[in-house]
Amino acid sequence: MEQKGKFNRNKIKKGKSEDKRDTRDAKSRSDSRDTKPKRGGKKVADKRNFSHSKSKPKKSLKTSDEVRLNKYIANAGICSRREADKLIEAGAVKINGKVVTQLGTKVKPGDTVQLGEETLAGQKKVYILLNKPKDYITTVSDPQGRRTVVQLLRGACKERVYPVGRLDRMSTGLLLFTNDGEMARKLTHPSSNVRKVYHVILDKKITKVHMEELVKGVKLDDGISQADRVEYVQGADSKKAIGIELHSGKNRVIRRMMEALGYKVVKLDRVLFAGISKKGIPRGKWRKLTEKEIGYLQIL
Repeated sequence: MEQKGKFNRNKIKKGKSEDKRDTRDAKSRSDSRDTKPKRGGKKVADKRNFSHSKSKPKKSLKTSDEVRLNKYIANAGICSRREADKLIEAGAVKINGKVVTQLGTKVKPGDTVQLGEETLAGQKKVYILLNKPKDYITTVSDPQGRRTVVQLLRGACKERVYPVGRLDRMSTGLLLFTNDGEMARKLTHPSSNVRKVYHVILDKKITKVHMEELVKGVKLDDGISQADRVEYVQGADSKKAIGIELHSGKNRVIRRMMEALGYKVVKLDRVLFAGISKKGIPRGKWRKLTEKEIGYLQIL
């Protein structure tokens, strides 16, 4: 945005007579301020005139390397700042071996922060997009030894990242990973209304009546769920393929909605998440978010 031009007083010139008169008046006013009456009729110098010549003490600058403890914990991908505050108050966090319960405590460079027995690292924030294939579990580790989505990110970064939200085992498509706890919380919280788009293939043709019902709302065991928009996929050979846009984060919500209407989902692929597309990412591959995409997520 262009700044408005400022009024330049230096360009205003006075006549010679005005200059002389102004100089005398200014000197007269200055002389009258230099002294002031004191008890006994004596005059003393006005201290106010000398205070301007003294340089004001500079404010101490806070080091930019210091960071609040709750933010440090969130940046390590453990939880949100609010949840970190609860851990701090509960006495679960140590700095340099000492338990810290005071909110607002700062972590300085070289400090060691521990949560329980785990030492946390103040990591840089990382954001990765994965095009998830079938038969992978959306978790960091699986006690049954099944393949997890984290295994597909080997070599992507040295930081410890976590999936944002989830896709069930047989679903495919876009999955975001990050160590930014605040970002993950925001994107998964219902109040954020994060937009997600899915390409769905059914076992039979779906009627327009049922498509309208998906938007109006379908009654499930955990309440009514609804899509924001439903359309036939352009170029599809049959009416078995539809696009579904919704912001609900309920578990397996699309599969359950379709089952409630008498359909079986053959294929479920997430093609868009929070305005970011998986276009150009082969199945089972990943890429890091661009600065523009990160900025977009931060203002959601």
